[in-house]
Amino acid sequence: MKTEAVRGHLDGLLLAVLEPGPLHGYAIITAVQERSGGALELRTGTVYPALKRLERLGLLAGDWQSTGERRRRCYTLTDAGRRTLTEERTAWREFTEAIGAVLDTPARPARTRPAT
Repeated sequence: MKTEAVRGHLDGLLLAVLEPGPLHGYAIITAVQERSGGALELRTGTVYPALKRLERLGLLAGDWQSTGERRRRCYTLTDAGRRTLTEERTAWREFTEAIGAVLDTPARPARTRPAT
């Protein structure tokens, strides 16, 4: 599935995979891919700017951690991030219900007018 398919839902996806606990950027990308059964493959050029934006908004807290000689930024949900995730989930459910109501409901046959 292309990145364009998740446009508008990226924040919710990132917040959701961080709900269980802190992760670094590549682990976030991997978590989205694994939780989607491989259907969602996010690019680093999409994810890292989004993480920085979410951190600026106060939805994530980031800190640098060292692993051997490597340093990587790990992200954790803030309380505001948890509230936003709840809102994202509600909006997603409403959206999918509305789309499902259209896509899953068979079309009714067109009414024909009686001949005059």
